[in-house]
Formats: sequence, structure tokens, C-alpha cells
Amino acid sequence: MDKIQMKTPLVEMDGDEMTRILWKMIKEELLIPFVDLKTEYYDLGLEYRDETDDQVTVDSAMAAKKYGVAVKCATITPNAARVKEYNLKEMWKSPNGTIRAIMDGTVFRAPIIVKGIEPNVRTWKKPITIARHAYGDVYKAAEMKIPGPGKCELVYTAADGSEQRELIHDFQGAGILQGQHNLNESIESFARSCFNYALDTMQDLWFSTKDTISKKYDHTFKDIFQDIYDKEYEEKFKKAGITYFYTLIDDAVARVIKSEGGYVWACKNYDGDVMSDMIATAFGSLSMMTSVLVSPDGKFEYEAAHGTVQRHYYKYLAGEETSTNPVATIFAWSGALRKRGELDGLTELMQFSENLEQATIDTIEQGTMTKDLSAISTLQNVNAVNSLEFIQAIRSNLEKLQAGK
Repeated sequence: MDKIQMKTPLVEMDGDEMTRILWKMIKEELLIPFVDLKTEYYDLGLEYRDETDDQVTVDSAMAAKKYGVAVKCATITPNAARVKEYNLKEMWKSPNGTIRAIMDGTVFRAPIIVKGIEPNVRTWKKPITIARHAYGDVYKAAEMKIPGPGKCELVYTAADGSEQRELIHDFQGAGILQGQHNLNESIESFARSCFNYALDTMQDLWFSTKDTISKKYDHTFKDIFQDIYDKEYEEKFKKAGITYFYTLIDDAVARVIKSEGGYVWACKNYDGDVMSDMIATAFGSLSMMTSVLVSPDGKFEYEAAHGTVQRHYYKYLAGEETSTNPVATIFAWSGALRKRGELDGLTELMQFSENLEQATIDTIEQGTMTKDLSAISTLQNVNAVNSLEFIQAIRSNLEKLQAGK
């Protein structure tokens, strides 16, 4: 078959450990035989990040802004043990955090629904997409251990030198303190990304905070969302036949458990971090979770929701067989190629992306899957295979779909 031609490159961000191995397999077996793949390549492997003083991460994010579509492999965010293991110059920041900040993006995560991998919540029939604000809150907090009695205050010093003070606590003994912040501009970008994503996917949008307790911090989130919705999106939502719904975070959790799914749930940074893992696990597996970073001006970066699968990588280096699940990484590529095709008007590329996802789902539903899925599958006669065998089985199904069979 003639290869599908691309017009514009997409940005390719390679990664670390076992997912880097899967990345190469996916390209060789599922992409290059079918698509004349055009990418602008960046090596975000930890060694090269260290070699470039992490400049490669910044460069890759700027390229994503330039070309509009990127696909990213899972990467290591080093801790003290990783600094020693890789002999790093310093403990480099999370590549995802750097890219999110540069792109000013919101992370949308949704489970991949497959027959035989049944949700633990029996009412769930459709995917629940988590939209996580990727700035501020506890992730950029200042913290302090309070050694003994004393007064702690929030102090704002304006540019003209004037001050505002708010008592936090008058400590009578030892304790701890944490100061969080956010930016109206970042919240506005988050809101617009959520409203746009809901319109693009034709799903209702839920948003939740705890504004009854946090009457200034969380209430500001609520107010900004409502103001932007009223001024910019209400008519668009009505025309699309979808709704925007606000409720308290605890009420949202109760509603989510009782729902059948099929909506976007927007959460503040920490809430989204926790709830995305809860949704992924309850639907079956974090390895069956898509993730896309969307900027308010319509730039996209697709990746798997999981990490680099360190344990499997050490087995791989020791020459042992591994059965690592590549599904989320495959869907990162399919998502990026679909969006590239959509933006460039390439229906063939969009159809290939659909076929790649369908071939992956078909393979699992036919009973061939990696060991992590076989352990939770409700199908009969499951065939647990290694990573390469699974990818090759997907290729066989993909060839049939591409040939129109």
C-alpha cells in the first residue's frame, strides 16, 4: 500500500525507560509501514535533558507551540535516587510541568473503553474525562515548619509600598504552614480550554471547587468560570445542546459515582491529580488512560497518562521478557496524528488514526492482550502475550482495516 502523506510535521518528544522501548516498537510496527511520518524530533530522555541543562524540554515546548501538535513519550521526573543513578548535574524539574507552563495548557484525561475490561463502578457506561488545571495550588506552595509560639500572617506588599495583612494563625506551639497562590490569567486560560474542549467533543462540562469553605480562593475559580461562560460560551453551549454545570467538589464526587459518565469534569490542580487516578483505576487501568494537554489558543500535546514503567525496564535490561501495556502510548500517537490530519485537512490520516485505535481495541476484545489486562479481563480464553507480540497482533488487525476488510 502507498504510505499516507503528511503535510506538516508533528513534534515528537521521546522519553525514558520501558516507554522509550515501546515508542520505538510502535513507530516501527504500527506507524512507519503506513504513514510517511514527518516529525520534528526532540530527545527528552533524562541523559540528554541533563546534557542540555534541560534546554531540550523548553525547545520541544516551543516547537509544540509553533507546529500546533505534539506527541510525548513518558519521561522521568528525577528524585534524589535518580540524580545518583544517572549522575545528574541537578534534580531537573518535571518535563510535563515545564511544557504545561510554556503552553499554558490544561490536561484532559479519559479512559479507553474496551469490552472485557469492566469499570468497578457498575453505573459507568461512557468515559469520564478529567480536566486538570495544571498551575499553582499545592504544587507551587511555600511551606514552613513552625517551631513554637508565634503569629503567622499573609502579607501583600503592593507596588506602591502599601500593605494588606491577614492573620493565618496565632500559634501556641509547634505546627506547620502552607501558602498557595494562583493567577486570574491562568484560571481564565483553564476555563476557556475546558469550554472549548467540551464543545469540540460535544460533552457536558462539570466544574467543582469548595467555594463554601474557601470563600476567596476557590470562589474566584467559580466566579471566573461563570463569568467567561456567561459572556463567551452560553449561546455556543445551547446551540451545541450541551450544558455547563457547577457544584461543590464533594457533591460532584457523589454525582460522578452515580452517573453513567459521558462528560468532562474540570478540577483544580490537586483535585484533578487525585481524581484522574481514581477514574483511571475504577475504569480498569492507568495504562488505559489517554492524556492531552490543550492550550487556550488551540495547541495540543498528546501523551500516555502513566509513567516510564521502571520495573519492566530493569527486567528488559536483564534480558527478561516483558509484557508492558502500550495502549495509552499508541493512543497518544493516534490522537496526535488525528489532530494533525484534522488541522491539515487530511482525511486519510484521520481515518488511519481511527483504524489504529480500532485495531488496538479489536485485538484486546479478541482476547489477545498484555498480562496486566489479562489479570482483570472478564473475557474467556484470554491470551496473555509480551509487548512485541501484542503490537504485532495489532498490526495484523490494522492491515485488515487499512485494506478495507
